[in-house]
Amino acid sequence: MGGWGGIPARFSRRTTVRAGAIGLAGLSLDGLLAARARGATERRRSVISIFLSGGLAQHETFDPKPDAPPEVRGEFAAIPTRTPGVLVGEHLPLLAARSESWALCRSLTHRSNDHSAAHHIMLTGRSDLPPGFDPNGPKKSDWPALAALFNRLLPPRGPLPGAVVLPEKLVHRTGRTIPGQFAGLLGSGGEPWFLECSPFNARSYGAYPTHTFHHHDGAIGDDPPRFRPLSLSLADPLGGGRLLDRVALRDALDRQRAALAAGGEAGAFDRFRGMATALLLEPSVGGAFDVSRADPRLVERYGANAFGWSLLLAARLVEAGVALVQVNLGNNETWDTHESAWTNLRRFLLPPLDQALAALLDDLGSRGLLDETLVVMAGEFGRTPKISTIPQAREPGRDHWGRVQTVFLAGGGVRGGTVVGRSDRFGGEPADAPQRPEDLAATISSALGIAPDTLWHDESGRPFPLAEGRPIPGLGI
Repeated sequence: MGGWGGIPARFSRRTTVRAGAIGLAGLSLDGLLAARARGATERRRSVISIFLSGGLAQHETFDPKPDAPPEVRGEFAAIPTRTPGVLVGEHLPLLAARSESWALCRSLTHRSNDHSAAHHIMLTGRSDLPPGFDPNGPKKSDWPALAALFNRLLPPRGPLPGAVVLPEKLVHRTGRTIPGQFAGLLGSGGEPWFLECSPFNARSYGAYPTHTFHHHDGAIGDDPPRFRPLSLSLADPLGGGRLLDRVALRDALDRQRAALAAGGEAGAFDRFRGMATALLLEPSVGGAFDVSRADPRLVERYGANAFGWSLLLAARLVEAGVALVQVNLGNNETWDTHESAWTNLRRFLLPPLDQALAALLDDLGSRGLLDETLVVMAGEFGRTPKISTIPQAREPGRDHWGRVQTVFLAGGGVRGGTVVGRSDRFGGEPADAPQRPEDLAATISSALGIAPDTLWHDESGRPFPLAEGRPIPGLGI
């Protein structure tokens, strides 16, 4: 392998000059080369984990109860899927037509009806809350998020990190940062990468810009927040102009760099710098971050909104080599349908979810990636079996319900049309094969090729098992 100035031949002189420009921002070409050497690993399965903050209503989506009393059944009809005997809510027609590609677990259960606690439970895969848990914000004593653990345990594939979370951190409209999504006991050097393409907005929910609403006020007419696809490519320094937009680079990378530096982990900081350099230098990798350059027909299939853009970005990152992509579809507890549930689900939430998720399955399938990519979708809990109306609400909805929710799974070897477990006739309790968040964590871990009993260590060296459950049976993976 020859090269110019000791640099492998695949890096041109121009690329090297660009690397020198990156050096102005404190990044190194040596780090890039080391990251590439470490990343020469064989392909394994990936996971796209879709998180629906607020709690998905199982009756209105993947566990309808058409024979239940009206106060349980709700307003939506149930429609058949391509799988005989499996029904879904009427506002998921595209997914209904693709049931041969997905499976359901209708019996996931845990004990919490509190948003913060349930977020922590589902995002960490641990039903027990850590000592000193604070629902008002993350603490260093929290259990690590699965995204943080996998980022630590998975070797990078080339220059890319093991785990990425997008399009934003989960922040409540009151300004409360929801616990459970960070490194916790792993220490600040163990944080996953957060690609913040969708800035937090204090008022709006949903798949903006075309599906923007507030649970209490209905549709919002002012200018909604916009999705900001990240493009980590550099302007050509030889084309006459700035060598590097250093301000934009800092904006894109500063949070992660600061976290690593604050943790005092020089090795982690160097690894981060190497990956950042590679992202900036490699069009085949950096381009994965910029969905604005995607085929407009593909964007139209996904939906030109935050749900569609986020899942398209997730597909591209998996294709580029990221092992785990967590996609937060809706910030601000978007799926918390206490009131106006059927109006908001029908107008703002289920159509863009149905479209984007169906497009993701089609896109992964057409690229030969679906069999090796497990797609998982869940929220922090389900919704109450009985409809209720909160004070001053214009229309009814359903309250928080940790006792049962449905998990959607597709790809990654999942046997299409499979239903694991069932809820009772009112959709309020597991009636068969109850599964725990620990079992879902073990399922994801196994799909990524990591044994669930693999140990991780906190900053003081104490060992903990990755997942204290076993993979959900009957899925075929």
